[in-house]
Amino acid sequence: MARTELARLTGVDENGNGGPCGQGDCPNVYRTASGSFVFQGGVSDAFQPPAGEGLVEIPEDVLREAFRVLGW
Repeated sequence: MARTELARLTGVDENGNGGPCGQGDCPNVYRTASGSFVFQGGVSDAFQPPAGEGLVEIPEDVLREAFRVLGW
């Protein structure tokens, strides 16, 4: 899946631009066409996830921004 197929929920200013983080260099939350979520963040080594999975660390303010955009 290409990033262009995702709806970016965070790190976007009121004009739909990348905001202070540019176009993809910050932790972000995206929504897929099917309604699931894709997270971009710093790689975490807190524990070894199962094969095919990964761990990312997302700051609380990024999640709060995503919830606000979704109206939660």
